[in-house]
Amino acid sequence: MPVGTQGSVKGMTPRDLLASGAAMILCNTYHLALRPGTQVVRDAGGLHGFTSWPHPILTDSGGYQVFSLGQLNRVDDDGVTFRSHIDGAPVRITPEQSISWQNDLGADVIMCFDECPPHPATHEQVTVAVERTTQWARRCRAAHARGDQALFGIVQGGVYDDLRERSAEELVAEDFPGYAIGGVSVGETPEEMRRVVSLSAPLLPVDRPRYVMGVGTPEDLIDMVGDGIDLFDCVMPTRNARNASLFTRQGSMNMRNRRHAEDPSPVESSCECCTCVTFSRGYLRHLYMRGEMLGPILGTLHNLSFYQSILSEVRQAIRNSAYSEYRRKWREAKEQGDEHDA
Repeated sequence: MPVGTQGSVKGMTPRDLLASGAAMILCNTYHLALRPGTQVVRDAGGLHGFTSWPHPILTDSGGYQVFSLGQLNRVDDDGVTFRSHIDGAPVRITPEQSISWQNDLGADVIMCFDECPPHPATHEQVTVAVERTTQWARRCRAAHARGDQALFGIVQGGVYDDLRERSAEELVAEDFPGYAIGGVSVGETPEEMRRVVSLSAPLLPVDRPRYVMGVGTPEDLIDMVGDGIDLFDCVMPTRNARNASLFTRQGSMNMRNRRHAEDPSPVESSCECCTCVTFSRGYLRHLYMRGEMLGPILGTLHNLSFYQSILSEVRQAIRNSAYSEYRRKWREAKEQGDEHDA
């Protein structure tokens, strides 16, 4: 899911998103509640009408954004009090408030309000966060007022196996229509992140969507599909594109590198996105070096298309009972032709 935090995937129109292969996007409750306000969005026809994206949308509860501003918040068993990062005004979010906002926004999939503990955190600290996450999930379910929205629970537990198992067990007992694995890629090592996902995914029902929040590289996605993960979101393809870092099957490519200045070839010859079909590496470098807004736009279109094409190939490999072979070949190609050029 491309990330449209403020109701916009930066630089992309709905037509561009469809052209990239995207079928679903993510928006963020915290940011939209502060600006323009969820009632404004509701009165404009919900996120679908407000953004002119008639396709599926998922909203994050805002929990991660609140807890990532740790120096600004105070957490208690009822909710979180913090100061807006915009103007310093006091804001209070409870599970009921988060669900009310998400009901107003009208996304197809909404998330329970959870406590995402920092990393590193002690076992005792994460235990408290898991207990709150379960209690808040129950309150979110009770407050949820729209039958046309699927409410997902979020598994927490940090890097502690026993707490991940406890969180998953307690949330599965609530019988949500889908589940997310949260609290990963928040400062732990890539190896720890992969271990936590590999542990957590099999604990969740096989007949419900399983979603890893905020991850990751193409390699992460390919590997985690093997763990049973169905949904992903990450700012990496769009953020990297704004910083001239474009993905290829051989690794990432820095478009500001001097060696691309006169290169007439596309970013990737096998890519069928508009950027690769139409423009050269030399032209893209020129746009990035001159600060032209078209550079990040074309780069974003390529990176999103790249992610979607990889997952499309993964789905086809699964249909053909060839997923393991696909993953092996991907790893070999990456190891043999890594094109990192910082």
